[in-house]
Amino acid sequence: MLCGSSLAPPFNRTSPLFLFFIQMPSLSIFRNSSLTFHRPLLRYHSYLFAKPVHDIQAYELPMDRRAHLCCSAFSVTQQIHESSAMATNKVSNKSKKKVWWESPEGVLRIKLDMCSKHGDVVQALHLYDEARSNGVQLNQHHYNVLLYLCSSVKLNGNGVDENASSLCNNRGFEIFQQMIIDKVAPSEATFTNAARLALALEDPEMAFDLVKQMKGFNILPKLRSYGPALFGFCKKGMADRAYEVHAHMAESGVMPEELELSALLKLSADVKRADKVYEMLHRLRATVRQVTDSTVGVIEDWFKSEDASKIGEENWDTSKVREGIVMGGGGWHGQGWLGSGRWRAVRTQIDEKGVCHSCGEKLVCIDIDPGETENFATSLSNLACQREVKSNFVQFQEWLQQHGPFDAVVDGANLGLINQKTFSFYQLNTVAGKLRQMSPSKRLPLIVLHTSRVTGGPARNPNNRKFLEFWKKSGALYATPVGSNDDWYWLYAAVTCNCLLVTNDEMRDHLFQLLGTSFFPRWKEKHQVRLSVSRSGLTLHMPPPYSTVVQESENGSWHVPTITGDDLETPRQWLCATRARNKIHPF
Repeated sequence: MLCGSSLAPPFNRTSPLFLFFIQMPSLSIFRNSSLTFHRPLLRYHSYLFAKPVHDIQAYELPMDRRAHLCCSAFSVTQQIHESSAMATNKVSNKSKKKVWWESPEGVLRIKLDMCSKHGDVVQALHLYDEARSNGVQLNQHHYNVLLYLCSSVKLNGNGVDENASSLCNNRGFEIFQQMIIDKVAPSEATFTNAARLALALEDPEMAFDLVKQMKGFNILPKLRSYGPALFGFCKKGMADRAYEVHAHMAESGVMPEELELSALLKLSADVKRADKVYEMLHRLRATVRQVTDSTVGVIEDWFKSEDASKIGEENWDTSKVREGIVMGGGGWHGQGWLGSGRWRAVRTQIDEKGVCHSCGEKLVCIDIDPGETENFATSLSNLACQREVKSNFVQFQEWLQQHGPFDAVVDGANLGLINQKTFSFYQLNTVAGKLRQMSPSKRLPLIVLHTSRVTGGPARNPNNRKFLEFWKKSGALYATPVGSNDDWYWLYAAVTCNCLLVTNDEMRDHLFQLLGTSFFPRWKEKHQVRLSVSRSGLTLHMPPPYSTVVQESENGSWHVPTITGDDLETPRQWLCATRARNKIHPF
């Protein structure tokens, strides 16, 4: 049985407890908390420390040898005192941390973190009750861990029955209330976990109200903060309220991802809001590009529905449609559903030339604004200078200005290890030779390698040294310095030169996540060349002549790419949606 009171009052919208939470912003203790707690410390600091000793320079002193010696001695003594004070402060801080971790509060944090790690809500509630009875002062982290565990009890898959789950929800709101009473400032995690508790009670209204309260505490909501309200409204079929949550997200600068957009699209289809289905399809096109199998299933169900067959403009203005395509850069027009009659939705593939195997339509390659590329190069440079030794990266930029531009940039470390047990300079040289033949200027590509690859290991082999010397003399090799991440260098070079980038790196790790999800995937799609190795030799796979993104054609048909397949080893799966009367009618 779960520890704690089994007589917890039910938490509903008419209870005093709910009204208490809705009025939370009136508690001024959370606002300007830094001023409330920091000012006494500043006064205490001013009281302890007198005027700085270096102010003595303002006084006139005789400039004779004795005075000089006195000043020198004083300066040395001052440095010794300062060094001693710093060492004492370090020891003091370390001792304070040790004392805190050994205190009841510190021990409670360690135990609660272990409960969080193992999903043990029963033990966490026991620790909470014990701490309350012993007068242990809980902080924000303690409360957030407890709220997280109470709100996640159904997600743990630990066989908790419905009564126990209900008790966890009630205990969670009790803990939330106690946090407010204790005047512990909430965080984004606090409100998000409370919203999840509301979702467990199937009350998306409460979850949405909690998100709205965050603004009163100067807390910015995250995508996860909106999940309970949005998914709760979608589950209940409350379309207008779900759209309100979506609008609130936009106001807060929070961008929905595939999971949220898929839920909104399904809801819109269920409530027969064809205009909203159209809107969500375009949002998927703009933000997600390729969709999962579950999302493509939702889209396929819509196109096969009776409602979809009844929607569409039979006679449309072709000039407006073409104008919309030009304004959008290609691949969509945004003029609404075109055509009439039932849709034919099938899973299919696109050939190397971009032609659909099902309907025979050729997909387009969507343009990238040169201004976007320039802005992206600038932001990439700023990020690299923040995470690399700035002087090293600036030196590379100057070298690139002197030796560039290049027609292709090679991620040497990646290509030298493809299908190889040890680094292969021969394979790298073969790729460079192929790229040189393809180059309009017949120039070698820029090969970026870490300095350790250039000086040690296989690089000491005489034959490999010949490759390296040839690349150096040709101005086609750049060795990144010790401690650097060569990813920044080859990516910046490819973007700046607006050329091909040869790598099998999927570019999904933390470094590339910093670049965002809008422009970078589009740039990568148009510039990345991948390599495959087989018995017949090396094959370079050039960027496709079309964009792998949701496309809306001039005649009203749709093509939706999935994440199934990669077009290298396995053909990518697409959903093709057309109808018999998708014909262009002059206006």
